[in-house]
Amino acid sequence: MPHPNDFPWTRMRRMRQADFSRRLMAEHTLTVDDLIYPVFVLEGEQQREAIASMPGIERLSVDLLVEEAKQLAALGIPAIALFPVTPAEKKSLQAEEAWNPDGLAQRAVRALKAAVPELGVITDVALDPFTTHGQDGIIDDSGYVVNDVTTTALVKQALSHAEAGADVVAPSDMMDGRIGAIREALEEAGFVNTRILAYSAKYASSYYGPFRDAVGSAANLKGGDKKTYQMDPANSDEALREVALDLTEGADMVMVKPGMPYLDIVRRVKDEFGVPTFAYQVSGEYAMHMAAIQNGWLAEKPVIMESLLAFKRAGADGILTYFAKKVALWLQEK
Repeated sequence: MPHPNDFPWTRMRRMRQADFSRRLMAEHTLTVDDLIYPVFVLEGEQQREAIASMPGIERLSVDLLVEEAKQLAALGIPAIALFPVTPAEKKSLQAEEAWNPDGLAQRAVRALKAAVPELGVITDVALDPFTTHGQDGIIDDSGYVVNDVTTTALVKQALSHAEAGADVVAPSDMMDGRIGAIREALEEAGFVNTRILAYSAKYASSYYGPFRDAVGSAANLKGGDKKTYQMDPANSDEALREVALDLTEGADMVMVKPGMPYLDIVRRVKDEFGVPTFAYQVSGEYAMHMAAIQNGWLAEKPVIMESLLAFKRAGADGILTYFAKKVALWLQEK
């Protein structure tokens, strides 16, 4: 008599034969609660600009972004991640516009929280949209990003976001020690419930190109790279050290970026720490999907849904994705 785990007593296809049993044994499910929608905001009123390298995604002025946010909240999307497009004349070597209380990001946060208070607002804490050179920090004469000087600026930026009403500040710069400095400053200023989403494992990836186009930092970077502060794509153990440090310093959530090429990192982080773990399906991933979809090489809905389910399977609690609005609509159709 065959062992109970041997064929034909065990036929793995039995449970796959019908839809009901496939649904019953599904190990992971994607819901609207998993989605965070990254949005780009620009100056002016009634302004919208298409982003050529990200078909279907637009930069919106604050007034139009507020209307978009109302639709997102109605769809049940929990939060948006806000990225400002800074005019060239407001960029500088010291990135002072980053903590201007009347800056674009700060005004957008106030407008969003006034109009759609239930929608979580996550702000990007990094200097690259505000520097003339496109780096995420303040540089010395050799072009090297100076860590501690940059951290001082990031603390000012994070405080200005908290004062404007941001629910979550998300340092994406990869400076050493910045989470602890920001947490201490938030506590001292009374922002004890402002959450920190730390981009703890952000890699020096080639998948960010369309995003840099979207926020207007690509031209400033002039072909430079960010390898002296973002992580080497070759490294995995190092990501765990980065996450451990950020958690010790007071991060509430951690981020892995990019997403699909780094799902092994998501899995390791979730297994090791068991903390809220997020991943970013970045602009290059979006652009690749859209190029293939628009050329008829991939079927839109199934491939997008599969890509996001992969994040859940890897252990992500939430996914930043430019497909969030589209997916939320699809989920309502079920």
